[in-house]
Amino acid sequence: MAAKNSYFEFLKQDLGGLIESLQLSDLQKHLLRSRWLDQVLWMEGKAASAQKRYYALRLVAIIGGVIVPALVGLKIGEQGVCLWIQWTTFFLSLIVAISVAVEEFFHYGERWRHYRRTVECLKIEGWQFFQLAGTYQQSQTHSQAFPDFAAQVEKICRQEVDVFITEVAQEKKEKKETQ
Repeated sequence: MAAKNSYFEFLKQDLGGLIESLQLSDLQKHLLRSRWLDQVLWMEGKAASAQKRYYALRLVAIIGGVIVPALVGLKIGEQGVCLWIQWTTFFLSLIVAISVAVEEFFHYGERWRHYRRTVECLKIEGWQFFQLAGTYQQSQTHSQAFPDFAAQVEKICRQEVDVFITEVAQEKKEKKETQ
């Protein structure tokens, strides 16, 4: 948790400092912080959260999926130990099934990749803007490049919403309807 917060704080301070150093109007700086930086930080947090949940659920499923067959295969003659193994096997298999079901319902792996892909697109766009590179290399100043940058950020955000609704959220809805 501390590492995530330290990176989050670093990113917030580093990118915020870059924004402040640009030759932009106060309104443009405000828009840059309110839209681009806010989206970068929000999606970084969402990506990290989804990744953590995905890994936790998958590890439970993988480790439990290996242990359950081993427990089932044990042939121990002592009645008390045998009962303990049966209950342990039952609860462990239940936990594995719940982990798989929760991941299948929430699609944390898909969410993680979706947010990671989008935040990286936003960062790339931001770095190109800061450096007046790529599509911004024809601009002499950041003020000149700002309208194009703002349009690109909105395009990325619009695409993110479209993909999330049509692919991530829609899939959950379709699976609910078929069950």
